[in-house]
Amino acid sequence: MSARQSSKIRVFVRTRPTSNFAQDMIEFVPTSNCVNIHAKKNDRRGVVNNQLLDWSFKMDGILHNASQEQVFENVGAQVVNRALDGYNATAMCYGQTGAGKTFTMTGATENYQERGLIPRVLTAVYQEIEKRVEQSITVRISYLEIYNETMFDLLSTLPESYQQPLTITEDEYGVNVKGLALYLCNTEEEALNILFEGETNRAIAAHSLNKVSSRSHCIFTIHIESRSRTDSDARYIRSKLNLVDLAGSERLSKTGSEGKTQQEAMYINKSLTFLEQTIVALADRRRDHVPYRQTKLTHALKDSLGGNCETIMIANIWGESTQIEETISTLRFATRMMCIAINPGVNEYYDPALRVKKLEKEVKHLKHELVMHDTLANRSQVSYEALSDTQLMDIGEQVRRYMEGSLDEIDVVNVRQVQAVFDTFKKIAVQMETDIEGRLRSKYTLVDRSDPVAVANAQKAGLVFDENGGAQYVGEVDGQGFGLGTAPASAKPAHSAVVSAKKAKSKKSKEQRGSPQPKGATVPSPIPASAQPPERPTSQKGEAKAVESGTGIDAPSTAASATREVPAKPDTPPLRTVAFEEFRRERGSEINRILNENKEILSSKKKLRRDLTTTINLTKQEIDQKRQVIERLRQEKEEQGEYSEEDGEIVISEEEFQMIKTLKELKASYRSDYQEMRQVNSEIQYCQKLVDQCRQRLISEFDNWYSDCFLHPGDSTISAQDGVGVRPGTVNNNLPEDEGEKFERLQAGLLQEDSESAAFYKARIRTDQRQTLEAALQQAQPDPPRKNVSTPTITVRNKPPNVMTIQA
Repeated sequence: MSARQSSKIRVFVRTRPTSNFAQDMIEFVPTSNCVNIHAKKNDRRGVVNNQLLDWSFKMDGILHNASQEQVFENVGAQVVNRALDGYNATAMCYGQTGAGKTFTMTGATENYQERGLIPRVLTAVYQEIEKRVEQSITVRISYLEIYNETMFDLLSTLPESYQQPLTITEDEYGVNVKGLALYLCNTEEEALNILFEGETNRAIAAHSLNKVSSRSHCIFTIHIESRSRTDSDARYIRSKLNLVDLAGSERLSKTGSEGKTQQEAMYINKSLTFLEQTIVALADRRRDHVPYRQTKLTHALKDSLGGNCETIMIANIWGESTQIEETISTLRFATRMMCIAINPGVNEYYDPALRVKKLEKEVKHLKHELVMHDTLANRSQVSYEALSDTQLMDIGEQVRRYMEGSLDEIDVVNVRQVQAVFDTFKKIAVQMETDIEGRLRSKYTLVDRSDPVAVANAQKAGLVFDENGGAQYVGEVDGQGFGLGTAPASAKPAHSAVVSAKKAKSKKSKEQRGSPQPKGATVPSPIPASAQPPERPTSQKGEAKAVESGTGIDAPSTAASATREVPAKPDTPPLRTVAFEEFRRERGSEINRILNENKEILSSKKKLRRDLTTTINLTKQEIDQKRQVIERLRQEKEEQGEYSEEDGEIVISEEEFQMIKTLKELKASYRSDYQEMRQVNSEIQYCQKLVDQCRQRLISEFDNWYSDCFLHPGDSTISAQDGVGVRPGTVNNNLPEDEGEKFERLQAGLLQEDSESAAFYKARIRTDQRQTLEAALQQAQPDPPRKNVSTPTITVRNKPPNVMTIQA
């Protein structure tokens, strides 16, 4: 790996748009990127209240009321470039539930303009790959979900009962999930198709703060491998780009979760707590141990948190006064993340197979150089191949004769023979050492002082060792071999370890008898809790709402007003046209405003198309005129005769040259204007679709409001039947739209968008088509009628009538 540069994790703050933003409690300072919190004193804590009310957090950037494009420019563009350069990169979202983390990462899959960080990153990756023509880049994608401390592959096609359990392992490439599928994606459309397929398998649920709350942590990983097309070396780089969507922390007192949702919230809060403990341990340089293995989440993010990775975090906050405690908690976590030091470096590896081929080629080249050198030095008979058995025996015989003195010199002509001579000398030396040791053992008893077993056996035999390790006997020795006299004090053995242990044990038992244990004292024993395997909820696919695409992150629906108290209904309801105008001014003013804005945009786009059409027509007329002039000049030149230079190149006049140059400029202008008009047409179709969706949403909201306020059960109608809110010039058709018509409408409307959004919508259509097919296959199919084989049937084409009628 290349040299690393130490840095810190970068953190950006993004706020969820809300009409009840706490201006008096939250203050943003864009010049210094500071977030100042001025909390109000809580009177419930009593008179003695040491609550900290003023906070100040310094971040790397503030994304207040920022669009999806601004978020990508500040976060996504940097991680894409670092990943393609060979660095590991990570972008994660952290915050409370309902703060907009999933919207930031994934966005609205039905709206191209509101797509999130992951689709934009995929688009940028493939656009950058097209620019790097000198490199062969391979992209593989995986999608991991951690639900209730159990890992699932969101891209697996097998049922959950047949899936193998996933485990986390570590190898030379870092942390990997064993059993997680990696899908090769050659185009942007394939990658988006995999993303949408995984999104449909995610675990979601609803509570009071979020109707589509993510109940699991998800890690979308892009594995990039880059090799050089121009260099033939074995070097290549590998990198991982992790896009992490963390589940939001919850307070059960606010969400009101019960049952299965409550159990999911407990697992989410537990994993986020261990994540914060890991962050604290990484920020403290005095700690040697970091608890990565406490949860699956921290273990899977080990490379992203404190190792060889360029990490960026987005702290999503909800800027309302009721959520101020969760906002402070999120900002404190973000401050701790900024204290973690990272050391990113390029991940360089070498292919063993290519490296072996390169070394073999180099060896062959060196052999050719040696042959050339020997030829110039008149040493043409030198061989550099491995020595044969006969040559090795000849060298061994020469070495033995040299040691005996019968040979003065050993014939050596290359390095291999020198190595063989030294090996022979080594074998002879080892053989001589073995022979000498055998002769000594036949006469004497040898004791290896480094072997404790041999020393102990010698001591049992009566042999005593002095301080220097030498052997001596106790007392004086007489002629018959007996030891006489008294042993010195230094030779007296100390108490053995067994005797010392017995004395300590007897002393401890006496002390225990002196202080008996009180009766009834018991030692508590832990009771193992029975853990049930986690159940995964089915994915809930939300309905597309065009109005929500313009209102920001997790915009609350106006349909929540249905839960309020409804006043007494009048006997005679007002006209729908009159009630509709009142609804547009009051209850549906927000949707009506968005509808009017979309209409203005649509009108401006149509005006721009008319101007472009006029410009293109004028340019086309000028092109035709220039072509006629050029054709006339060529005919005149043919009549007068062509002029050519010495090398045969035809000479044209200055006037013809200027005409050709002007024609090329007009063609380039025509192409650019035509391309711009095609893009404007795509934008017009998209704006027209948004206008229709807003109008349909306004009508549906008005129907709900009108039914709740004025109509009685049983006489509910829709506004389209009365002609209220219908687009002028359209035919009212009450026939329901089947799946085929819906697919054709989506295909005709979405595939005509601009070139950048084509892959996005194609992947979305494929995902919807696959889900429709799976739903159809899961339905019960009727059995075809079967005929009894044993009963033959007779079919008569022209059967005569049974009764004849006679007319008078």
